Amino acid sequence: MTSSVPWQERLSAGTEAVQDDVIRQYERTKQGKAYAPHMVWGTLQTEDYATVILKQVVDFLGVPDDASAGVAKRMERQRVLYDGEHHYDVILGEQALYTNIGGPEVMRAAQVDRLFRDIDLPSLTLGILPATARVSMFPVPGFGILGDGDTVNVELVSTGVDITDASEVALHQKAFALLREKAAYGDAAKDLIRKARSFWDSAPLQE
Repeated sequence: MTSSVPWQERLSAGTEAVQDDVIRQYERTKQGKAYAPHMVWGTLQTEDYATVILKQVVDFLGVPDDASAGVAKRMERQRVLYDGEHHYDVILGEQALYTNIGGPEVMRAAQVDRLFRDIDLPSLTLGILPATARVSMFPVPGFGILGDGDTVNVELVSTGVDITDASEVALHQKAFALLREKAAYGDAAKDLIRKARSFWDSAPLQE
């Protein structure tokens, strides 16, 4: 089964209620997976980074502006990384380290450093998929595998999609495994993060 709700409908009361729903979903997910090719996975975002993203969402969709409340909830969601009850297997595309969210001052000493620090969390397996990796998988949008591994969430421009059909979920599990084969982990992933840090160190502060 596939269900979708347009973002303008889902966010008609603002971002806070949706972030509450996400918190409950992540708390139920003891073993989760996420692939984020172009931006930092929400549960690893800094407050400044998340603020830029949610304000862009509000402006783009024309929904009520409660971005600060939504950001607070997104920060609350990150407790799953520290409670000892959850584990997340996450792949970021190397591009996510370079997508300019909020300018160098947001990316430089906060977001990229956050990734470097959190990569060693016992609750997290973080891989970076190099931009030049030859993956046995055609390019696909980002997605998360949540619940008991039986639900896939995909965020599109106009709507959020939840997929529960077993055969479709299995295809996303297969895609994740193929992406994972070419992702860098451990010291190799840290080297890619250091490279991004050097890039943002040398970038001018003005956008």
